[in-house]
Amino acid sequence: MGESRASAGSCAVPMAAIYSGIYLKLKSAKTSWEDKLKLAHFAWISHQCVLPNKEQVLLDWVSHALVSYYNKKPELEDEVVEKLWAYLDNIIHSKRLQNLLKSGKTIGLSFSIAQVINERLSEACSQKTQQNIGTVLSCSSGILSTPSLSIIYTAKCELLVDLLSKLSKLACQQLASDDTVCSQVFSVLQLTFAQYLLIQRQQTNPNRVFGQVTSHLLQPCLLLRHLLTVRSWTQTDDNHVRQHLSREIRNQVETLLQAGLFQPELFSSYKEELLPEQEKKKGTLKSLLLPVKTIQTKLGSDFCEPALHGAVVAGSVSLLYKLFLDSYCKAENHLVCFHMLSRLFGCLRLSGLQQGVGGDTLSPAGWSGELLALEQLLNSVLSSDLYNVASDRIRHKEVQFGFYRKLAQTLMSHSQASIPAWFRCLKLLMSLNHLIVEPDLDDLVSSAWIDAKVSEPRTKKPQEALINTMFQTYSKLRQFPRLFEEVLTVICWPAADELRQPVFSGGLTVKLRECLLELPPNQILDILCCFVEKCQTLIIPAVKGSADMALKLLSVSSVLHAFLFNMRSLDDVTPSSVVLRTQNLLANMQKGIIQPLMELLQAPRREEEKSDLWLRKASDSAFLLVYTWVEVDTLFDVSCSKYVSPAAEIAGAVTASAARHRGVSAFLPGVGERCWEGVTGLANSFASTSKYCLEQLMLQKMKMTLMQTEADLQALQHAAAFILESGRYSMSRGESEPWDGDISTISDLTYPTAHWHLVISNLTILLPYISQKDVEYIGNVLLETIVLAKAQEADADLEPSISIGKISLGFMHSSFLPEMKVLHCAFLTSLIHQFAGVLPSAARDSVDLPLQLLSVGNIPWHEEILAPCRPADPLEAPSENKLLKAELSLSWKTLERVAQCMVLLAKNGCPVTLKESQLESCLGLLEIASLLKLDSLLPSDCTRCYLVLLSLLANTRASGSCSKLLLLKFLTTCFHLLRCLQAGRNANCVFKVFHASDVLEAVMISQLTASKFFTSVLTAPVWTQYLQEVQSFLENFLQMIIERRQSVRLNLEKFMSFLVSCKPGVGAAKSKDWKNWNPAAGQILLMAFTTLCQVVTHYLQQLPEKKQQSAEVLSALLEPVVLQMVTTVEHSLQSNTPNQPLPVAFIPSVTMLLKADLSHAVKKGWQKDPAAFLEQPRIKLYQKFYSQIMRELPCAGGNLQFLQPALQFLAAFCSVPELYPGKETAVMVFFAIKKLLTGPAVTTQVIQSIEMELTEVLVQLLGNCSAEEFYAIMRLVLQGLEMRNAWQQKDKEVLSAVTLTKLLLGCPLSGDKEKAFWFASPQIITALAMQTKEACQDQSLISTIVVPILEAVAALLRHGEGVLLNPHHVALAFSILLTVPLDHLKTEDYRGVFLGVHEVLFSIVQCHPKVLLKAAPSFLNSFHRLVVSVMHEGRQKGERGNTDDFEVVLKCAHLVERMYTHIAAEMEDFTVFSAFIVAHYVTELQKVTLHPAVKKHLTEGIYRILDLCIERDIKFLNASLPAGVREVFKDLYNDYNHYHKAKKQGEEKYTA
Repeated sequence: MGESRASAGSCAVPMAAIYSGIYLKLKSAKTSWEDKLKLAHFAWISHQCVLPNKEQVLLDWVSHALVSYYNKKPELEDEVVEKLWAYLDNIIHSKRLQNLLKSGKTIGLSFSIAQVINERLSEACSQKTQQNIGTVLSCSSGILSTPSLSIIYTAKCELLVDLLSKLSKLACQQLASDDTVCSQVFSVLQLTFAQYLLIQRQQTNPNRVFGQVTSHLLQPCLLLRHLLTVRSWTQTDDNHVRQHLSREIRNQVETLLQAGLFQPELFSSYKEELLPEQEKKKGTLKSLLLPVKTIQTKLGSDFCEPALHGAVVAGSVSLLYKLFLDSYCKAENHLVCFHMLSRLFGCLRLSGLQQGVGGDTLSPAGWSGELLALEQLLNSVLSSDLYNVASDRIRHKEVQFGFYRKLAQTLMSHSQASIPAWFRCLKLLMSLNHLIVEPDLDDLVSSAWIDAKVSEPRTKKPQEALINTMFQTYSKLRQFPRLFEEVLTVICWPAADELRQPVFSGGLTVKLRECLLELPPNQILDILCCFVEKCQTLIIPAVKGSADMALKLLSVSSVLHAFLFNMRSLDDVTPSSVVLRTQNLLANMQKGIIQPLMELLQAPRREEEKSDLWLRKASDSAFLLVYTWVEVDTLFDVSCSKYVSPAAEIAGAVTASAARHRGVSAFLPGVGERCWEGVTGLANSFASTSKYCLEQLMLQKMKMTLMQTEADLQALQHAAAFILESGRYSMSRGESEPWDGDISTISDLTYPTAHWHLVISNLTILLPYISQKDVEYIGNVLLETIVLAKAQEADADLEPSISIGKISLGFMHSSFLPEMKVLHCAFLTSLIHQFAGVLPSAARDSVDLPLQLLSVGNIPWHEEILAPCRPADPLEAPSENKLLKAELSLSWKTLERVAQCMVLLAKNGCPVTLKESQLESCLGLLEIASLLKLDSLLPSDCTRCYLVLLSLLANTRASGSCSKLLLLKFLTTCFHLLRCLQAGRNANCVFKVFHASDVLEAVMISQLTASKFFTSVLTAPVWTQYLQEVQSFLENFLQMIIERRQSVRLNLEKFMSFLVSCKPGVGAAKSKDWKNWNPAAGQILLMAFTTLCQVVTHYLQQLPEKKQQSAEVLSALLEPVVLQMVTTVEHSLQSNTPNQPLPVAFIPSVTMLLKADLSHAVKKGWQKDPAAFLEQPRIKLYQKFYSQIMRELPCAGGNLQFLQPALQFLAAFCSVPELYPGKETAVMVFFAIKKLLTGPAVTTQVIQSIEMELTEVLVQLLGNCSAEEFYAIMRLVLQGLEMRNAWQQKDKEVLSAVTLTKLLLGCPLSGDKEKAFWFASPQIITALAMQTKEACQDQSLISTIVVPILEAVAALLRHGEGVLLNPHHVALAFSILLTVPLDHLKTEDYRGVFLGVHEVLFSIVQCHPKVLLKAAPSFLNSFHRLVVSVMHEGRQKGERGNTDDFEVVLKCAHLVERMYTHIAAEMEDFTVFSAFIVAHYVTELQKVTLHPAVKKHLTEGIYRILDLCIERDIKFLNASLPAGVREVFKDLYNDYNHYHKAKKQGEEKYTA
């Protein structure tokens, strides 16, 4: 403004002349451009400058100036041009112009300015720089968003198309560069797309639109969409573009292409071009438009960088085909759709491979893009059901089949097993028709399965899906043998690689099992016989010395194992022919494969020969087959009486059961004991499949032995020891890899995992027969592997493969370990050894430390478990019994010694110092200890564990450099585990080894000593958690002392005396003065005082009159404790920093003191002399405390640790109004609570957590306040419900008022207060109805506002029974229910809304039946909405996702059933509406297929309503319901008569 005036002054012309001649000045060539711009700016903003049609004049001037410049008439400096653009931009975006346009004034721009803008953007595209175009983009944005200005584009569609093309190219440049993506281009682009789509819909000539799109927009739009899809967005990119605009623009591109390229009127042109001559109808006119060729030409031309072109086309082809199908896919057009597919496929580089060109030029990324495009095309074909095999063969000479066949051949000849999409394409082709890939089945099996090198999980999954499709297809066709003939053929081919992938993974084995269970047994036997025969004739004779043949043998063996282990077992109903064939198969396996292999393997060899690959693989195959044979033979023998084992047949006279008493060789006929020993020696030298199978055979031997009537104990012990010893060396090496569960793939690194899996899985069999040393070994390994698993937990992958750590952790989490008492004890011993090992080296050398004493190796801790299991022999020497008792007493004597040592060390203050690393190790071990079921430990184990934890607490301390938070976490964990032990059934056994008061003293001394570390972390959440755990421990322990009823008084006396002697100084725990105050110690002491007082007070209240003397003694002892507590509180408050929040630990202490003083005062009748009572020194303390809490309460947020005790204090304080300091009143307390509830951190969950405490405060407030104060409180509530709060988006104000309304209803009111509340209730209901209507417009407010309002309304109606007499006020609730949304909600919101609506309806039904009859239609509408919503949510959805979500729906369905039942039982006057209720129900039922569980509830409910229907109602329903709905009703009524009515009549018959 000042600048304009300066320039005006410089012209040396009177102001009037400037105003009148301003237009001439602007047009004059003599006026400099700087002055022209200043004059134009001044003219626009000045109200004094009056020109006819000033705004249009100035717009025309700047437009003309810019157009002239770009038409090369005047030569202007770049700075002037930019200022002209800026001036135009300012005008377009000015509020002045917008207001003028709104008032109806006509102002426009010339078309030439649109051309200039387009040219400027075109320059930016060609220069590949986007500098200095921000103003131009801003101008175009302003023009497009202003209807009266945008006409320059909308009236001339070519200009808009050109603008869209240029903007798309600009956006592509920005996306393709490495620069940060900004929002301006994309915002304008999105606006332009919206304008064009609007114009496009209004175009009447589809050919013209097609021409526009293909000529100018198709290529830039496809490139733009591709770049938006593949862009790797970074944090520096604009967030709005990344999250919203990119998605919106992609959608707009798709809409533009669909509307531009595939309009219904263009279908005839597509059909004419695509269909071959013989398929066309005679007499059809030839179209001049060739849409497909046009699209192909555009896709084939170079419209982007050559490196991008292939990827853009690949992504575009699938999109265009999807859009084509969306527009034209009908049953009669399927052939046209197929031909479009073949033409679009021709645009892919993949199509060139069919002619043998272009294959070598495709990179892996190129292959991936092409295959993804092909996958999407085939998916579209399959989902649209375009390929009808019969129709294609009969009518169209297999044109589709030929196309897909060539495609399959191309994929087979160019195997891409590293790309997931390759497998998915083959799967889709097989899903279309298995004959497409059938001729190349051997190549498919080879390249996609047997010889495929697939290791990545993302590739393995589609591979397994393809093979599963093959399984299912050939299984349904009953051609499974045909498939596995090819598998066998491929296995027998020369291997492409030295080491093949395993034939069956874990996932494939599951799928194979599913198919085998459905197949006829003879087909399975055909496959097995084929494999056995090929193995006998081709592989076995040539296996010696040949690694290739040995690998083939292992593949065949794994297939035989998979089939025999997963096929259906023989049983007594299996046909005899099948049983006989199975017997012959097993006999052939034994004679033709197993026996020759055993003879081959038993030959003596030099040491260097034993490392040969062929020998290792032959050994693996042999033992895999032996294990499979023995396992299957045993199973068949047990499950099928018709089955005769080949072992028994060959053995002749020797029965199978007798043979099983001998070694493992007895299971196998034809294999001698010496031969077996030689072969097992060889197998033991390989840590692979052989060794694992040998362990399985030993386990099988144990099972067979246990099945005998007289088990051979020595044999069982030998077998169990063999299994453990077999893997001991491999486990000790500490090197292992995860195992996928496939026996044939076990290697040196996966063997330890497989071995440990076998041991842990079969512990119930092994444990009774292994020595104590072996039990300890298992316990040690279990602990070591868990420690390792915990350390690697963060790096653990989500693969389904098994690792040693997963096995051990799984076992720890199971319920088996607590049942295995010996192992439980051994594991605990090992854990204690680990704790002792963590101690510093100086401490480890000391023999008197508790942890060292507990980890001594020669103490028979397990004797307590083994003693009851030993057989009691009366002839046994008495000396042995004495020895056993001595061992038991030795363990308890040791525990007693440890306890004494621990207490002594704690009292003398001689702790072991732990470094941070040692503290972390201890914490890790404590986490492992928490996995044990601590409440089920045996007495000695429970005591040991207790002593370990106490020793860690009382006899250790952290070094000064340790993290304080880590130390607090360590102490918290110790106390938590002590509490778990105290909850156990053997918790009292700890009192065998020490006095209760000693434990309490040791713990308190250690914690008060440690507290000096914690002064800097008193505000951390972990400190509060620590205090809570210590308090819970003390409370539980004191309760144990009382419940035990032994030396209760003595222990409590000692502990009280100890506490009174403590002073929370920085130094020792028993400091004699209050100097050097330690706030942490003060909080610990206060917590201890409070807990002790609470427990003892509760105990005294329960003491019988007989023990009155004890009660008096303890009461007397409590007095010094209370005095000490008061002193501690006062010192704590004095030491507390001003304006700092109160430590949470203070509040319960002060609350308890206040309650004690109040109860004492009531007994003495303080109302007689209130002044004396109020002058007590402690009253000042309470008032000071109250003031502090009132300051902190409004800003406490969601801090529950503070809120709950603070509200408890307020409840006690407000119970005596005389305590309020100064001019404080109940209204101020209520206001503070209201302010608290409006805090941003106070959620509905927080409110639920403190609801009980809030109610108690309000009960005391309202019970003791005056009527005037109550009126003020009601005004505060009603202010919160005012609509301005909703309009100003003060949601918390509304929530606060709704919550307080609900809480007020829970308070007992009487007299004037009650009248005042119910007088305001109509106003409250009306306000709640209006608030609901407003809140329902924003879905985010459903859970925070709507659900609490529903709860408040339900409570209001329940409490208003007999009080709310005006039916209109009750009926207002229905307006709320009909407003609330019940669809498109999150599960949690849906649950809350449904329960809220149901509770309101139920409150009306129960408490206001007269209103209900008058408002029956509203009630039925509201209830019907609930029914419809349950039907919608409870419909059958295939594989149901979230179980929790379904449980919510099921609960809602149950509530609907309950409401139906209640209507039928209680509301006789509703009989007239029964037919309408049924009609509503069946009308909705016809629309959905309900989940059976949901349907059961709803059907039971509607049956109750049908009970009310008379014959006339049934006839009415049959006559009036529409046809489809009538059928549903008939089915329902028939079921009602058949099931429900018959059952009801039967019940009535036998009812008295």
